Amino acid sequence: MDNEQIRVGIADDHGVVRAGIRSLLIDSGLDVIGEARNGHEAVKLAREAKPDVMLLDIRMPGMDGLRALATIKSENPQISVIMLTTYANPEYLARAVSLGAAGYLSKEVDPQRIPRAVRAAATGDSLLDRELLLAALKSGRTTMRNSTNGMDNPPSIPHPTPEPTELPAEELTEQETTILKLIVSGLNNSAIANTLSISTSTVKTHVRHIFHKLGVSDRTQAAVWAMRHGVAQ
Repeated sequence: MDNEQIRVGIADDHGVVRAGIRSLLIDSGLDVIGEARNGHEAVKLAREAKPDVMLLDIRMPGMDGLRALATIKSENPQISVIMLTTYANPEYLARAVSLGAAGYLSKEVDPQRIPRAVRAAATGDSLLDRELLLAALKSGRTTMRNSTNGMDNPPSIPHPTPEPTELPAEELTEQETTILKLIVSGLNNSAIANTLSISTSTVKTHVRHIFHKLGVSDRTQAAVWAMRHGVAQ
C-alpha cells in the first residue's frame, strides 16, 4: 500500500493535538480524511469515511476512546486502530489490546514514530512486541479477576472482552502455525520469509489466511489469539 493510499482519521478532544498530528501525517505523505473531537464523532467518522487507520485518544468527553474502539472494531473490523494517549497505563493497554487495538502509543513518543506506526498498522505489521503483549494479557486477566471480586474499574472504561475459547472453524496448517509463532516473536513478513526460505508474497498469503481463519484483522490480534490458546508460549 502506497503512502497516498493510506487514509487516516484522528480523534482527540484537543484541537492543538489534532492539528499537530494532522500536520505530521500530511508531511509524511499520509492522507488525513477526517477528525473527531470525542468518541461519538470518532465512531461516526469511522462509519462514514472508513479510514484505513484511526488514531484514537483514550480520554475524551461523552464517549471515551476505549468504548469508541469497541464500537469501531465491531462495525468495521478492517479498520486498524492505534490508541494515542498520555496514559501509559498497563491496564489501559490490556483493555485496548483486548478490544481490538492494533497498537498503543504514548503522546510522549518521538513524533516520527507516529507515521511509521500508521504505515505498519495499514500494512498489517505488528506494533507491539512479545513482552508487551504478554504483560497486557497478564494485566487483562488480573483486571477480570479483580472486577469479579468486586473491585471498581476506572470510570467509563469498559471491561476487557472475555478471552475467547473457540478454535477456528478451519484448522491452521503446519506452515500457518509456524508463521503464527514467528508473528508472535515479532518478525515482519520479510524476516519470516528469510527464516523459512520462502518469498515475501507467499508469507503475505499465509498471513491473510491466518487472519481469516482466526477472525482477526491484524498481527497484534493474531498474536493475542496465539498466546491465549497456547500456540506460542
